Amino acid sequence: MEQDTRNHDILIIGGGPSGLSTALHLTKFAPHLTPRILILEKEHYPRLKLCAGGLVADAENLLENLGLDVSEVPHVDSRVIRFDFAGKGLGVRVPKRHAIRVIRRDEFDHWLAQKAEERGIKIRQGITVKSVQPRESDVVVETNEGTLHAQIVVGADGSNGITRRSIFPNEPVYTARVLEVLTPMTNSYLSDTSGRKEVSFFDFFAVPDNIAGYVWDFPTQVKGTPMRCWGVYDTNLLADQKRPALKTPLAEEMRRQGYDLNDYKIKGHPIRWYSPENKASVPRVLLVGDTVGADAIFGEGISMALGYGNIAAQEIAESYRRGEFSFRRYKRRLARSGLGQTLFARWLIAQIIYAFKWRWFQFLLWRILKPIVLFIAWTFVLNWSKKDVRT
Repeated sequence: MEQDTRNHDILIIGGGPSGLSTALHLTKFAPHLTPRILILEKEHYPRLKLCAGGLVADAENLLENLGLDVSEVPHVDSRVIRFDFAGKGLGVRVPKRHAIRVIRRDEFDHWLAQKAEERGIKIRQGITVKSVQPRESDVVVETNEGTLHAQIVVGADGSNGITRRSIFPNEPVYTARVLEVLTPMTNSYLSDTSGRKEVSFFDFFAVPDNIAGYVWDFPTQVKGTPMRCWGVYDTNLLADQKRPALKTPLAEEMRRQGYDLNDYKIKGHPIRWYSPENKASVPRVLLVGDTVGADAIFGEGISMALGYGNIAAQEIAESYRRGEFSFRRYKRRLARSGLGQTLFARWLIAQIIYAFKWRWFQFLLWRILKPIVLFIAWTFVLNWSKKDVRT
């Protein structure tokens, strides 16, 4: 590939959902900026990405507002989401639609990148960014293919991205740990008449053991073959307490459903979650997606990433209209948005439900207080995207 030392106007580092969403929303809010956008992606599509792949209604709402039909992506629809403690709890259904749509990230990200390119957005793949240096008049970006100069940079390169580390080298990082496993559907699932194979499960039984999170079990598919996606998410909010190995509760839940974790390949990855302390910008550089922070309760990232792109695009479009790129208003804009409000609410709720780790409290929360939990979920956790979409 030829070295590219040209100047660019808008350089987006990272071609995942947050970076692609930023670019796609910019083509909507400020279409004249489309030719001035360049996305740098270190891998080549379709690239593997560990992620349970759950798309909630907010993600689909944001995509529909961009004129995109996510049903084009291979998927499995889950009609019910279960929130349980030790196998019992509450079920959530969405009237007249699926509760969650499960995709594979390699297929979803590739599809979204193709949609971006169809709208005139340039993407360069196989580019590794080594450093990001904001200056008064531009931003210098060192890559494996040479030095780039940009008017502004969007850091969309994830939890361990170089953008955040370059501009905030000493910022505290709040990181969850995650393990994930893919398994085929066993006969017990395929022959189950109760419909379990169409249900997505979150079980919080490990919280009393100081694993501040849940074990999940989702239906999914790989190249059209029915599969199950299993995993365990731990916020690390109880990291100062004695706790078992992270794979212990995952192995326990899989064993209950007739699987042996030792028979499958287990993979791990970090998720940086949102805290009100997290910084989001410096002059000429703003952050989106996991670079700022994902949902603290569940580690949900896809809908959040799409939402960050929406808010960032609004900020960038207005900055070009004003002719200044301090991005001083970005964090305030984010905080006032539906996305910012749900991120804060989820951060606050996580501090409560994982701090009160006692078995009796988790039992009460997920099995007894169902109406209260559902009210809080519908009011503060879900449907936030409707506040942010612009026609």
